[in-house]
Amino acid sequence: MDKNQAIKIENLVKSFGKGDSKVTVIDGASFTLQKGEFAALVAPSGAGKTTLLMMLGCVLEPTSGRIEIGDEVVYENRWSVKDDRELRRKKIGFIFQAHYLIPFLNIEENVSLLPLQNGESKKIVKKRVKELLEYLGVGDKLHNMPSELSGGQNQRVAIARALANNPQIILADEPTAALDRHRAVSVVKMLKKITREQNVSIIMVTHDDRLLPYCDKILTIEEKKIKMKENVDGVIV
Repeated sequence: MDKNQAIKIENLVKSFGKGDSKVTVIDGASFTLQKGEFAALVAPSGAGKTTLLMMLGCVLEPTSGRIEIGDEVVYENRWSVKDDRELRRKKIGFIFQAHYLIPFLNIEENVSLLPLQNGESKKIVKKRVKELLEYLGVGDKLHNMPSELSGGQNQRVAIARALANNPQIILADEPTAALDRHRAVSVVKMLKKITREQNVSIIMVTHDDRLLPYCDKILTIEEKKIKMKENVDGVIV
């Protein structure tokens, strides 16, 4: 198994229903992303983007296939791990269109929650959270409540929260959908910087083709399978 591999899926299938009412949404999808790669997932509405993302995040069980996250096989025609919730807490980060910060916890508490649930020491978590927030330009907001921050600042906190458990991959579901072009580009540049400097792979669902030149790989869903294109010197091939 490739030690630099972040995620690999092979022949992934997801069907709903049985018999005459059976509908297959994803049929034999395969791709591999390495650590430090930033990929966009682009497909029309109803093509299966959310279904695929939920399977990659180990939220939705596939019908069949294989999923490797880092150096671990997590699914091979059935879950290979005892606790998929623990898997998500330790190996996967999530970023959504809305920040979903807990309103009655301050910024430090929001970002600390997941690693503390994983049993890490308070001292280590406190240091990491402070470093992450400083890295993302909101280090001075440690003790503020989410309601005291701007939308852009809360989004940065949400990114810090996704990084707090040192994940193998981050799944970002249209994180720029509510932003104007300038702010959307700013967020995407930040995500690309994170992939390089934190050595994490990010898969970002987007409908905005203008953001694709900032991504290393472009994943599309065609005929229920995954097609991958690469960004070579600003040209998608």
